[in-house]
Amino acid sequence: MLSRDSQKTRHLLFTLVVLLSGFASYAYASATLLLEEPYGKMGFFTATGHAAVYLSGVCADSPVLLRPCAPGESGVVLSRYDGVAGYDWIAIPLMPYLYAVERPEDVPLFADAKLVAFLRDRYRRNYLEALAADLQNGETPGGNWYELVGSSYDRAIYGFEIETTPAQDAALIQKYNSSPNRSHFHLVSNNCADFAKDVINFYYPHSLHRSVVADVGMTTPKQMAKRLIKFSTRHPGLSFSTVVFPQVPGTMPRSTAVHGVVESFLKSKKYIVPSAIASPIFAGCVAAVYVGTGAGHFNPARNADVFSADHEPELPLGREDRRAYQRALQRLLAETHPEASARHVEKAWARMQSRARTELDDRGGPILQMQVGQQQVSVGASAGNVLSSDAPPQLVQQLLEARLQTELRRKSQPHISESEVARDWRLLQEAITVSENDAPLTARSSSYSALDQLGEKKAGGSESSPRRGQGNRTRSTF
Repeated sequence: MLSRDSQKTRHLLFTLVVLLSGFASYAYASATLLLEEPYGKMGFFTATGHAAVYLSGVCADSPVLLRPCAPGESGVVLSRYDGVAGYDWIAIPLMPYLYAVERPEDVPLFADAKLVAFLRDRYRRNYLEALAADLQNGETPGGNWYELVGSSYDRAIYGFEIETTPAQDAALIQKYNSSPNRSHFHLVSNNCADFAKDVINFYYPHSLHRSVVADVGMTTPKQMAKRLIKFSTRHPGLSFSTVVFPQVPGTMPRSTAVHGVVESFLKSKKYIVPSAIASPIFAGCVAAVYVGTGAGHFNPARNADVFSADHEPELPLGREDRRAYQRALQRLLAETHPEASARHVEKAWARMQSRARTELDDRGGPILQMQVGQQQVSVGASAGNVLSSDAPPQLVQQLLEARLQTELRRKSQPHISESEVARDWRLLQEAITVSENDAPLTARSSSYSALDQLGEKKAGGSESSPRRGQGNRTRSTF
């Protein structure tokens, strides 16, 4: 038998190992450069998109006061926008930054402008009054504050995550809390990408820099992403991963591909065509720069996992699985709406939702108040409450059909995860079962049989291509 001293020693060592293991689970931190696609038609430079930085180990007591994260907290997004209460940078927790809600189950299934405006204004009234106060009449103020919350309604976002340490986070917190936080935004020399560059360079000095050739000396989000990828390949000892934050399905205009400055000029007909007519030599030089810098070969979604609000990041849905879902949905829509095309179903729901009033349920989840005949009904707008409202199940079914139709019609880049599609399909099945008041799926077993098998598989469909990338690539820690 062990002596009492030996037993005490073993007990102390065991306790120390447990404590160190627990500390290690919180010791890992990361900085993620966010490359955000452009949206809208506000001018030439919008084609360069937006840049921000997500820090998993840094949280905030207020939008302008940073602190270390406690266990279970998810970090903040630091970003620079012009004209937000005179501040140079603002810190917003990850979920509100992406979706303007605090809980994953409250993310809307199908977003339109009214719903997005409601969620953004609700978050502003709760947390951002100091930055964007109500107008004198109590209404919502104008300004760029809205870009701080709900970014995933406007655009797709690509994240490039590199590991950091708690010590680095502590140093950054001290620096940014002690330095003046007053705006000195300048589109050409001190823009959002310059801010993101400075944050990443604080962790890894000289890792990012602007391109004099490709962007005419201007710092752009795309160039910062390319530089961070190159930096990671030169430092294989650092964990590195990429992730896609998909744009939420709905009627919000879809974002477009992000470009550099020369690339934007070359791909804009209103600029390059007159230039080519006036000076073919100049136009040829622009094309030569574009080809020489390899701007057209950069794909921000390459090797990327797909972020989901209620799941760990995972491989994108495989092509064959995607086609199987599309075929099954087409058969289902042909049976349930034989008089209308699938596209009409989506548009019909969009019209109905545009006439609805957005409210909150008892748990704070978004609901749509709709008029059905002489009756006012509530339709749950998120995965967390869509099946728990008093709405006719046919309305719920139409919402989920519109969601899946939009989700599966996206461009070929990996903007969709299998677990999220499988969840939406299961919700649709349940809605149809309730609607028919029949044994589950007996009337439509032919439409569902293939999808029942798909929904039980692990993420990353049968025809997903092998993931070739950096040797130091790891799965995202979001």
